[in-house]
Amino acid sequence: MSTARRKPPRVGDNPLFRRLLIGIVLLLGALLILAPLIVIGVEAFRQGWKVYVATLANADTQHAIMLTVITALIAVPLNTIFGVAAAWAMTKFDFRGKRLLLIVTEIPFSVSPIVAGVAYLFVYGLQGIFGPMLDAYDVKILFALPGIVLASMFVTAPFVARELIPLMQAQGRDLEEAATSLGASGWRTFFSVTLPNVKWAMLYGVVLCNARVMGEFGAVSIVSGNIRGQTNTLPLHIELLYHDYQAAGAFASASILAVIAVFTIIAKVALEGRGAGRRVKPATILVTPETRP
Repeated sequence: MSTARRKPPRVGDNPLFRRLLIGIVLLLGALLILAPLIVIGVEAFRQGWKVYVATLANADTQHAIMLTVITALIAVPLNTIFGVAAAWAMTKFDFRGKRLLLIVTEIPFSVSPIVAGVAYLFVYGLQGIFGPMLDAYDVKILFALPGIVLASMFVTAPFVARELIPLMQAQGRDLEEAATSLGASGWRTFFSVTLPNVKWAMLYGVVLCNARVMGEFGAVSIVSGNIRGQTNTLPLHIELLYHDYQAAGAFASASILAVIAVFTIIAKVALEGRGAGRRVKPATILVTPETRP
């Protein structure tokens, strides 16, 4: 009579070890994530609600908030278009240089934002490649809104594409080819077939992209010139307030970014529930008058 071979124990099967591991994760999460958020909230309202509102009503703070919002309103849609176009090209078509395009898309994740900011100085600065020509026509890129937008777009360029590429690869090309065979045009195929099947993943990338644009510090600090009340985004403004020993103002401004971070997490979890976050759902084809035989 043979006896069944006992399976080796898996890591975590021991209840004591599992509870210890969960406890360590919760402790580190509380110390590294929750504690800073709590400190920001406490310090922001330490001197009362009126001081908090007055701090946010300051002209320099208002300008920093407005500049951050304008940057996001420009950079996020442009990066969304780039991400969708890049993902669509790399997953639905075969062409030379596809691998190179993928590598170029991933470059911002491997380059320090400060290095990217310095690179823009050598491209658009007075001593850069296009600097003299831009100066001759009185076109300002650096130390102005265009430079801030360019730097923000560089560091956030891969976010939408990285969410869409795995999903589009898993879905394949069958639905697009079926729609084309039914007489749908390229744009109609995209809007009726491709986009509905990736919309939640796209929104997931947009949320992450927006959060990074609003919180970007390194690249923007180089190309903006850090001019108070003119080229300071909210993260740069917080640093200036802190260096000026205006703790209340720094924490009040930081609380805005903290609230954005919390809402970003909520949106991220909600979109993951819809199937975003690289979780592949079965693709569907929408039958419209243009795609009906």
